[in-house]
Amino acid sequence: MIRFIDLRDSDAEVGQLVPRAGLDIETALEVVRPIVQDVIERGAEAVLDWTERLDGVRPAHLRVPQAALDAALVNLDADVRAALEESIRRARIVHEDQRRHDYTTNVVPGGQVTERWLPVARVGLYVPGGRAVYPSSVVMNVVPAQVAGVASMVVASPAQKDFGGLPHPTILAACALLGITEVYAVGGAQAVAMLAVGVTLEDGTVVEPVNMVTGPGNIYVTAAKRMLKGRIGIDSEAGPTEIAILADNTAIPALVAADLISQAEHDVIAASVLVTPSMHLARAVELELELQVSKTKHRERVLEALKGRQSGIIIVRDLEQGIDVVNTYAAEHLEIQTENARDVAYRIKNAGAIFVGNYSPVSLGDYCAGSNHVLPTAGCACHSSGLSVQTFLRGVHIIEYSKQALSDVAHHVVALSTAEDLPAHGDAVKVRYRDALK
Repeated sequence: MIRFIDLRDSDAEVGQLVPRAGLDIETALEVVRPIVQDVIERGAEAVLDWTERLDGVRPAHLRVPQAALDAALVNLDADVRAALEESIRRARIVHEDQRRHDYTTNVVPGGQVTERWLPVARVGLYVPGGRAVYPSSVVMNVVPAQVAGVASMVVASPAQKDFGGLPHPTILAACALLGITEVYAVGGAQAVAMLAVGVTLEDGTVVEPVNMVTGPGNIYVTAAKRMLKGRIGIDSEAGPTEIAILADNTAIPALVAADLISQAEHDVIAASVLVTPSMHLARAVELELELQVSKTKHRERVLEALKGRQSGIIIVRDLEQGIDVVNTYAAEHLEIQTENARDVAYRIKNAGAIFVGNYSPVSLGDYCAGSNHVLPTAGCACHSSGLSVQTFLRGVHIIEYSKQALSDVAHHVVALSTAEDLPAHGDAVKVRYRDALK
């Protein structure tokens, strides 16, 4: 079901042995280029045409009517509503502590630098459709943006044929719970293009362009984000989801197997990787996978993901080598199921999020831990962070020097401008002190 990779007598690069699922962004860029260009040239009509062509439905209105948002909330299952409200509450607790505060540094007497944190003015939040429904992604995008102080937010989610051209009602209900009133029934590259360039709707309403687009999506959404980066800011280029589990002989095989399956459930190219020094655990997990996969709802999808080249059980010499392997792999989600799991977790340098011990599964983080589940994939955790309040803030320095404070450092500015052969830079200081610097 899942392949074994023995690294006990090898120093081979783990990235070569456990490659990520193939994603050809360059090919996808060629697919989305005409879509994006068409939206730039023809606006809303192009958005509708591409939605009809790709999603099989032509929405009566691109903007979701407020009545539909209200109805979705009224009809939301009570248990799901309670779960979403708790997810929102916990996410706010965590993200409120991420707030940045302005700070003034007095560099010298009369010379100070203040760093201000200013929110992005308008953001587009993408919520995918596809194989699953993701109201949790509404929470994970909206809450940090709201805490950051973003004044204008718009959600885009694919039109669904089964729901009369509207996004899934649970997604609409999540938007209503969070007070989001500007929601559009559009997905894919055409959604990213619409958000980036702005369009005029059939009733004359203008969809104002956004400054940033965040949120996960398929390869075509990712390609459109790459193509339009610069015109808009983006959070990341999300790839297929992935889980790595570092476990020793104290781990419980049934828990390890269940967590590997939980991420394989997302997509046939999702990655599920176990790293362990215990062959006994590895064999026990293999048996548990066979047992549990046979009972899970999406077993064909899960089975294909577990059999894929992106998944595997990696046998290592010891925990030290295991730590090296997971640091190299830099998983989106990393679980630590070892003895002294917390101590091990603090030795991890590269991971999107780290889940410690038997009672912190990735699915908790997906919904109700309070953490954010929009995380770097494809090894990007070695240089990038997950979505946070900081994503929606810009640091701006305010520099204020008195006449004397500038005078005290003027000769250094002149010396460095001369060294860089940019004499006008020095002249801009000299002109303020002609007599003193002659």
